[in-house]
Amino acid sequence: MEIHKEILATFPGLSVAEGILGPLSIQETTPPLKALNDEIVRSIRERYTLERIKDEPLFRAYRDFFWRVGVDPTKTRPASEALVRRILSGKVLPTINTAVDAYNLASVRTGIPIAAFDADTLSGALAMRFAEEGEEFLGIGMATPITLRRNQVILTDEDAIVAVYPYRDSDTTKITLATTRVHIVACGVPGVEREKVRSAYELAAAYLREYASGRR
Repeated sequence: MEIHKEILATFPGLSVAEGILGPLSIQETTPPLKALNDEIVRSIRERYTLERIKDEPLFRAYRDFFWRVGVDPTKTRPASEALVRRILSGKVLPTINTAVDAYNLASVRTGIPIAAFDADTLSGALAMRFAEEGEEFLGIGMATPITLRRNQVILTDEDAIVAVYPYRDSDTTKITLATTRVHIVACGVPGVEREKVRSAYELAAAYLREYASGRR
């Protein structure tokens, strides 16, 4: 991924880890993935409390990044923190399909937000840059596009914005049951070690191979 120099100057220490996984055979759900979900849910409830989650250094780094790009993290949570909070609140994790559920579990276990795209819907390599004032973006679950501000960080391919970094992916590149190749991006921010970002990517890749390959 090309990270524009303005991003690196503003956010020194920011890093990503990315790669393409496939071929996959994505299903709605599988018993082994449900078992992994239950295991990770138990470990999260043993590891964190809802009252103290905001003070965890890893989640604090993402909250600080959100403030700097004009996103209130008390209203729009970093993706990994939002999933952990859901568990600690006694709610079940969303079930989308075996690919999305697998990398979400990697995000929960590591605390690192993970973006993912249907690789066959992307045009060329990804790049990270600041948004231009007034650019529009339609994310997964959005009824209408939002208008971006100049300080927001985005991921693009050669044709379009594919994510607002690091919390919302594009609706047009989302992973479905028809997806056979997934482009994974583990999203780092200043204050999060590059090795942790790389480890999150490796875990997401391992979970995709294990639970979304169609071989079980």
